[in-house]
Amino acid sequence: MTRRTSTLRIRSMVRTLGLLTCFAVGFVSVPTTLPALPAAHAEAAYAAYLDLPSINDDGSGGGGLHPALPLDPSALREAVEQARAAGVPPKRYATLLHQHWLVTATRNADIDLAAWDPNRGVPANSRTFIQVYVNYLRLNNEHPDFYWVGLAGLAGGSFASGFFDMSDVGPIVSVPGVHQVGSTVADLLRGTPVELLNLLPSDIRLLAAEGARLTAEDLSWYQQRLMIMQKHIFIDQVPMHEAYIAEGLAGVEEMYRAGVLDENAILAWRGIAAGTSAGLADAAVRMTDREQNQIIADQWDATSSGRGVMGRVLTYVSTLAGKAAVPGVRAPGVFAPTTITADADGRTISLRAPLPNFNWADRETRWHYITNDLLPNYLALVENEAVARPVLAEPFPNKLAQGRLLMRLPDLLADMSAEWQLTV
Repeated sequence: MTRRTSTLRIRSMVRTLGLLTCFAVGFVSVPTTLPALPAAHAEAAYAAYLDLPSINDDGSGGGGLHPALPLDPSALREAVEQARAAGVPPKRYATLLHQHWLVTATRNADIDLAAWDPNRGVPANSRTFIQVYVNYLRLNNEHPDFYWVGLAGLAGGSFASGFFDMSDVGPIVSVPGVHQVGSTVADLLRGTPVELLNLLPSDIRLLAAEGARLTAEDLSWYQQRLMIMQKHIFIDQVPMHEAYIAEGLAGVEEMYRAGVLDENAILAWRGIAAGTSAGLADAAVRMTDREQNQIIADQWDATSSGRGVMGRVLTYVSTLAGKAAVPGVRAPGVFAPTTITADADGRTISLRAPLPNFNWADRETRWHYITNDLLPNYLALVENEAVARPVLAEPFPNKLAQGRLLMRLPDLLADMSAEWQLTV
């Protein structure tokens, strides 16, 4: 081998070694850049979900709280955890957080959130309607300290059962049944002195005048209104229960810091966490107050004033027919019957009618009934576990069937006639 050939080969080897060295250095340096990749992906996973408004939290539409949010629980959980790890203020991921617990709640309730849309009508929502109340009772039976869900399972289901016949997955309310109620009231009023008629609550006079004109379309509209309110209550109340189950008080405190819960709600959860009888009872009152006076109060207003006079007729019929399946609770017409007195030709005449002198849609009188009859009887029930458990463990379909207006209509009409007392 010549000196020149040897020199060329040495130079070639040096160049090759140099390339290999550069490649090796580049290869070795790659791992030093890898940790940055997950961080970039992490930011992308939750950044798109920050500062989203909650545009469907009133239950009026289908699906979740915002169309940009996924309905996959794993994706939501990952995004929430990444936002937490990044130190993002909870208010910025409030809707993401709420959606995470809402999806958790619907999964645990065996409800298809994507398909849950009151606008699709009763047949499409029949199973979901039942599952909401089944889930309330499930939560209470698994967590007896959750007083509110037990009350929601008993009272909420009973209130709506007259309008939802789940043994027939079709149109549910009996128009003839409501017509019979209105006609019976009209017949009774025909024998009532005019001096008393002028003093009757307007809801009773309206039922007598318009009840027989009620149509299936009116009832379908009212059913949709009830389903919207049902979903609204679920969206608000059940996610915080699931957050507490999964993460304890810290879970609901995060929702409070995010602005999803207010002071009243977090005080309720602190009372539940304390575990005292007083704390549990206070939580039941606070959550019921939130449900009735914050969540659906405006929706009841809109319902009672909707569909011309029929909104008022329907809300009054539901007041008349409703009776919570809580032992000791009085029907609205027994709790607050209509009693009026008038002078007629020098005589005093009085009427006692077994018809409630209030409409469930009206905030103040609804809350008066709840706090003076429904809540006290429910709290007395849950204080006695031996009595409460069988009542709360009864399958919801049984409760629903027992509370149906059509099932109770003969007795209701008989009571209206027998209890209608006119005295001179």
